[in-house]
Amino acid sequence: MMGQKVIGRERESKLLREYVGSVRSELIVVYGRRRVGKTFLIREILGNQACFYMTGMENANMHDQLANFYFTLRRYYPSAIQPRSWIEAFDQLQSYLEKLPKGPKILWLDELPWLDTVRSKFIAALERFWNGWADGRGDIKLIVSGSATSWMMDNILCNRGGLHNRKTHQLYIAPFTLDETRRYFKAFGFGYREKEIAECYMVMGGVPYYYSLMNAHESVAQNIDRLFFARHGELHGEFDILYRSLFKKADDHINVISAIAKRNKGLTRKQLLAMTKLNNNHKFTRTLEELEQCGFIRSYIPFEETKRDVLFQLTDAFTLFHFHYSNANKYQDEKFWSNSLNSPRYRAWSGYAFEMLCLNHVTQLKMALGITGVQSRVCCWSSKEEKGHDGAQIDLLIDRADNTINICEMKFWRTEYIVSKADDDDFNNKMEAFIRQTGTKKSLMLTLVTSYGVKPGKYSGQVQQQVTLRDLMK
Repeated sequence: MMGQKVIGRERESKLLREYVGSVRSELIVVYGRRRVGKTFLIREILGNQACFYMTGMENANMHDQLANFYFTLRRYYPSAIQPRSWIEAFDQLQSYLEKLPKGPKILWLDELPWLDTVRSKFIAALERFWNGWADGRGDIKLIVSGSATSWMMDNILCNRGGLHNRKTHQLYIAPFTLDETRRYFKAFGFGYREKEIAECYMVMGGVPYYYSLMNAHESVAQNIDRLFFARHGELHGEFDILYRSLFKKADDHINVISAIAKRNKGLTRKQLLAMTKLNNNHKFTRTLEELEQCGFIRSYIPFEETKRDVLFQLTDAFTLFHFHYSNANKYQDEKFWSNSLNSPRYRAWSGYAFEMLCLNHVTQLKMALGITGVQSRVCCWSSKEEKGHDGAQIDLLIDRADNTINICEMKFWRTEYIVSKADDDDFNNKMEAFIRQTGTKKSLMLTLVTSYGVKPGKYSGQVQQQVTLRDLMK
């Protein structure tokens, strides 16, 4: 993030302050995808309170990691000596901490997964340090953070050894919401309006670091061309770097996400196995779990289906953009984005990306509809084959406990949306097919989510509720 200020993150900031200010020892796990702002947030909240801070080195061996630890500790504790193992390293850290005055002692180990090199026994040493000394003292606040989410889940959050149930708090740092994206651009002098802000979110997925590479003196199109498609663009190749930084063996994850990206509503496990040719085993299950933990996909049960019909759907905008654009620029066009703004490719991508934006802002959508206090579930629905009837698909419906279902249609448009005769026929077909096939007795409420609202006209009367980008930015 540019500048010395935290944009948004009010909840995360409040919780982190509470955790480090408690009256007991704390093992605080902060995790989230690469470039989402974990380190920046922790640094801004802690200021100069940490009595020890170090960060692991990427692709370094145990010897170099221990040397890094030693040189870091020596700045705090000049009598430190070069450790030969992680047990010795943590023992020296303990000796240093015991010499400090009474009061809370904040330690921060950043990029923790990088420290756990092959045969280093790092986790065993960390377990010994925490369980055998730090936890019982009552004044140690140990913050561990890292981007390799699968490692963090396996070794810290879901550890079955000495750290099992030892973490006291976990804090997931998610990508920015649309509102945080808007506030970011406002804070740094960008003059973008709602549609352009949404477009940035739909390309970069709410990742603050990606926004920090943008130039306020350039249009959205100029920024995207420069970052993704210009020769040596700073985000050219980011997709592979992202997935390989998160997952130790990322080929299966990329294989799975590539398949899911081909189907808007998602794929079943059976369909995924057929498309990826992967084995139906625990490893495949774990791959799906890790993709969901990182926020790349979601699993959900379609309307009136059973658990065996669960679908896995892409929810990460940056990944979608990669497959629709970054991975499709076969002629190495440095203005690929600008040259396709009025193309079928742009319309297909923006329609799906806007649906994904709405799905990721269901809380704001419900707030705009005034139903935050009503129990509900969000899913999709597809019609079964019927003789004499057109097929129908509802990409987002909100099934409510108050005997009502919001049938949501999402339209990403430059201006107020004009409902056409074709739209009206499509809406009617979907509603009739839904009632006929599901037999629902609930009231159906046609809801249009658009950039700037619906323009009154001949066919707009059927729309019962409207939600705009401005509503989603609250």
